Amino acid sequence: MAKSYLCTFRELFSLCETGEENPFEIKRIIIPLIQRDYAQGRSNPEIVRIRKRFLDALHRAVLGEGICLDFIYGDIKDDGVLTPLDGQQRLTTLFLLHWYAAKKENIPKEEYSFLSDFAYETRYSARDFCKIIIDFTPDFTSTDTVSGQIIDQAWFPLDWKNDPTIGSMLVMTDEIVKCFSDVQNLWKLLVGGKIKFYFLPIKNMGLTDELYIKMNSRGRPLTRFEHFKAEFEHRIFQTDAEAAKRFESKIDLKWTDFLWRYRGGDNLPDKLFLNYFKFICDIICYEEGGTPQGRSYYEFDLIEEYFSAHCRNAVEHLIFLERSFDAWDTFGDDVDKNLFSEFLSLDSVPDKARLFNYNSTDLLRDCFLNYSDETSGRRSNYFTLSKVIMLYAFLQYAMNVHAVSKEDFSERIRIVNNLISNSDDEINDNENRVGGNRLPAILLQTKSIIKDGVILDKIPINYNVFQLEEEKEKLGWRRPHRKEIPALNLLENHRLLCGQISAVGLENHDLFERFSELFSCDRDKVTCALLTEGDYSRLERNGWRRQLGSEKDSAWRFLLHRSIAGRFDETKKCLTSFLTRYPHFDNDLLDTVIREYMSRCETEDRYDWRYYFVKYKEFRPGRDGKYWIETGSPYCIYVLWSSQNMSENAYQPFLKIIDPDDIDRTDLGRRLRIGRSYMYCRKDGFYLTDENGKEVGSLIISQSDGIDTEERIEKYKSIPLIRT
Repeated sequence: MAKSYLCTFRELFSLCETGEENPFEIKRIIIPLIQRDYAQGRSNPEIVRIRKRFLDALHRAVLGEGICLDFIYGDIKDDGVLTPLDGQQRLTTLFLLHWYAAKKENIPKEEYSFLSDFAYETRYSARDFCKIIIDFTPDFTSTDTVSGQIIDQAWFPLDWKNDPTIGSMLVMTDEIVKCFSDVQNLWKLLVGGKIKFYFLPIKNMGLTDELYIKMNSRGRPLTRFEHFKAEFEHRIFQTDAEAAKRFESKIDLKWTDFLWRYRGGDNLPDKLFLNYFKFICDIICYEEGGTPQGRSYYEFDLIEEYFSAHCRNAVEHLIFLERSFDAWDTFGDDVDKNLFSEFLSLDSVPDKARLFNYNSTDLLRDCFLNYSDETSGRRSNYFTLSKVIMLYAFLQYAMNVHAVSKEDFSERIRIVNNLISNSDDEINDNENRVGGNRLPAILLQTKSIIKDGVILDKIPINYNVFQLEEEKEKLGWRRPHRKEIPALNLLENHRLLCGQISAVGLENHDLFERFSELFSCDRDKVTCALLTEGDYSRLERNGWRRQLGSEKDSAWRFLLHRSIAGRFDETKKCLTSFLTRYPHFDNDLLDTVIREYMSRCETEDRYDWRYYFVKYKEFRPGRDGKYWIETGSPYCIYVLWSSQNMSENAYQPFLKIIDPDDIDRTDLGRRLRIGRSYMYCRKDGFYLTDENGKEVGSLIISQSDGIDTEERIEKYKSIPLIRT
C-alpha cells in the first residue's frame, strides 16, 4: 500500500524518502501545461462562497488547533520535480498565503526562498508572474489594494490581466489580505504546522495526458467537497474526536462505496453526499421544531449550525447522521429493489401503496441526485416536501427494521402515503402561512405511525384532519375484515381517490370494486348518469362556485374527497345509491340509464335543470366542471371557462344553445346581445330588454314547484322572442 506523508507547505519542498522501495526527493513543484487554470479567485457566486469558507477555515486553523487539508497526490520525476495530480488549487492558495505572510512580516528571503521553486507552466505569463512576484513587496500601509499595486508595476504587462490564473491569483491575494490582516506571527504559525495535508507520491507511473484528463475531469465540485470534508472533520473533531475518526473513514470508504452506485455522468459521489447531508440537516431542523426557510443552505454553514462544538445537540446530530447513512446497509446493493419497490408502486397493485405524481419509487436515488438546487443550494422544488416526508418514513423503518415486521410496515407506509396524498394544503414549512410550519408535527406523526403503528391525537395540527380520521377508522376496520383488505387497497390506489375512500365508505365494502368499474367508463357519461340519481354537485368554500363532473380527473378528485367544501354528504349519497343500484357498469349501461331518465322526465313533463344538463352538450364543454348557479334559481346557471372566476368566455348554457353567436362577452356571457336588445334566461323563462334595461318582451315557462313543466329550449325554438 502506498505511503503518505503528513507535512506543511514548506516541508513539501524538501520532502524525501531514502528507503530502498520507491525513493524520491522533491526539489520543485510545477503545475503542468495540461492542468486547468487556478480557479479559487473567480467571481461567480459558487466560487466566491467556496473561497470565503476555505479562507475562513484556514483563518480559524492558524488561530486554533490547526487543520488537515486531506490528500494531495503527485508524480515525482527523477530530477525532483513534483507534478501535482490533485491538489493544485490548495497548493496555489497556500503559495499565495505564505507569500503574503513573508512580505507582511518582513521575513528574511532565505526563509521563504522555497517559494521560488513553485511554478506554473499553464502559460508563460503565469510562469513569469509566480517568479517575479517573489521579489515584489507591497506597501501594506497603502490604501491601494495589493492587486492594484501589482498591476501598477512596470513589469506587469496589461495583457497579463487576461490570463485567468493570474486574475484569480490577484483576487485571492486581496482576499487573503482581508482575511488574515488581524493575525500576528502568521509566518511562524504557517511553518509551525497549523496547516498540514497528506502527500501521496505516485512515482514513475508514466504520467500521460489521458491520466491528467481523468484526474481532473471532476472539476470544481471535487475541490468544494474536499473543503467540505476538511472542515467537517475538523469541526466534529472538536465535538467528538472518536466520531471524527469514524466519519473520516466512512466518508472515504464505506459511504463512498455505497454512493458510488448512484453516481451520475460525472462519476463522482460528492454531489450525492452533499445532497443527502442537506436532507439530514433539514430533518434535524424539523425535528427540533424549526424550518430551513430563511436559513443558510450552504453546507459549511450547516456544519457550523448542527455539528460544531457551538451546537448544544451536536453529538446527537452526529449520531443521527451516522445512523442515517448506515441504516441502508440492511437492504444490500439494490435498496430500491429490496426496500422501496417492495412496498411502493407507480401502478395499482393490491399489496403495495401507489405513488401519485412520482417518476420512480427510488426515493433515495432521487434525494441523492436532486435534493438541492445547484444555483441556490436550497431544497429543489423537484424534491417536494411530500418526498421529504416519504423518505423520512422509510428512513425510520430502516433504522428500526428489526423491530417492525414487513407486514406491519406495509400497512403503515400505506397510511403515511394516504396522509401525504391528501394533505397538499397542510404540508408546509413556512412560518408565515396559515397554520404555520407543520413539518415538525407531521414528522412526529409519521415517526409514530412507522415505529409504533399509532396515530397520535394530542400533537399540534399536522396532516389533513379528515384523512387522519379516516386512517384511524381503517386501522380498526382492517382487523375484522382481512379478506376485504386487498379490495380496500385497490380502492385506495385509484387515481381519483389517492387514498381517501370516504366517498364510498368502509361500511360499503361490497361497493369497492364497483367504484373502479364505474370510473373506467366514459367520464362524460358518468357525469350525466350520476345526475340521474340526484344533485351530486359540491359547493366550494367561496359559497358560489359549484363543482360537477368533467372529463378531467381534477373535477372528480374535488367531488370525491371530504373537505370543508360543502355538500359532501349529498355527493356520497348519490354515488353510493348509484353504485348499489347496478351490479356492473359499462358505457352501454350508462347510455341506457341516461335515456331512461330523459324519457321519464319527458313522460312526466318535469324538466329540472339536471334534465337540460344531461341532454345538451353545451352544459358540458369539457373544461373543469365549474359552474355558478344562482341561489334559488337553478335555471340561472353559468358555465365557467376558467377554473376560478367568471370571464368573458363564460356563458349561460340555455342562451348558448339558442344563439351561440351572440353571447355577450362584455357581460361575462350572462345574456345575448342582438342589435340593441338583450335577452336573459331567468328562473321562469326568457326576457328581452332594450339597451336601457326596460323589459320589452318575455316567454314564460310553465312550472310546478319551481320546476319546468315545459321543455324551455323547445318552446323557445317554436316561439322565439327574436326572429333571425
